[in-house]
Amino acid sequence: MPRSVIPGCQFASDNTAPICPEAWEAVERANVGCLPSYGNDPWTARACDLIREMFGGPAEVFFVFNGTAANSLALAAMCQSYHAILCHELAHVETDECGAPEFYSNGTKLLLLPGVHAKLEPAGIAHAVERRRDVHYPKPRVVSVTQATELSTVYSIEELAAIGETCRRYGLRLHMDGARFANAAAALGVPPARITRDVGVDVLCLGGTKNGMGVGEALVFFDTNLAEEFAYRCKQAGHLASKMRYLTAPWVGLLQSGGWLANARRANAAAARLETGLRGLPGVEVLGQRQANAVFARLPAALAQSLRAEGWQFYDFIGSGGCRFMCSWATTDAEVDALLADARRLAAA
Repeated sequence: MPRSVIPGCQFASDNTAPICPEAWEAVERANVGCLPSYGNDPWTARACDLIREMFGGPAEVFFVFNGTAANSLALAAMCQSYHAILCHELAHVETDECGAPEFYSNGTKLLLLPGVHAKLEPAGIAHAVERRRDVHYPKPRVVSVTQATELSTVYSIEELAAIGETCRRYGLRLHMDGARFANAAAALGVPPARITRDVGVDVLCLGGTKNGMGVGEALVFFDTNLAEEFAYRCKQAGHLASKMRYLTAPWVGLLQSGGWLANARRANAAAARLETGLRGLPGVEVLGQRQANAVFARLPAALAQSLRAEGWQFYDFIGSGGCRFMCSWATTDAEVDALLADARRLAAA
């Protein structure tokens, strides 16, 4: 029999975490009797209402199984195949979606932009639009930002507002990959609407899996015109769940209880504790400006190898020379301290 827990895997990804109690209990409550299928059930209706309340206004809400589908289907709904999507060169839609955005949009091109701390900048967006306007080049139509970013940084309200203004000036739509949106909201300590609807985000892909659910993401269309016939996209792509209540009940549990924000705060706090500890280790260089739930550090090769030999799991980040330690809602102080204790012992050996 496989072991129920793989020691040390908690820092590999927030995808390794179990389902949080609030989400699990909601699924148990939903698992009673027969209810209408394909989203025509009270759990799905309640989840939609709670998400609208979360963002303080009207929105069209859809649910899919994973983040790749959420991002790719949302982007496909925002542009034509001859358009371009402007995103950061480290954006998840570029580095980790296996070409799904291009696939679902029938070939829309991703144009990659630089930016410190994995953030897009208004000047870079403007340059990408203005550098070519001829018919021989794909026409920029969408800007995609990642909140929190792939480097565990967070766009401020002011940064997003500047990007939103740039999008309006050039007639661009604004998409937000919010796989770790809760961590960004927790880091900033602001209402969710302040970093979405209020700054001009048209479509948000709201992450559930990394926030304590077992499976599922929500697409939130603040520009409801973009949601026209989107249900057909979901069905065609195989992302219309027949027993939808099992995808949506966890949202009810997380949102009604406030667990979505509490989970993110715990993950961020665990990362802060780990970051502080790593800074005190000889030969270890903490990288970047962590604000969310991942810590990046450059470890001596021998130390990284020894930690892995002891069973600790973490990723090298896209060949940059750094290691990524990801914390989740379930990461405990004891687990952080155990990792740091092993690192101190091995570094001194």
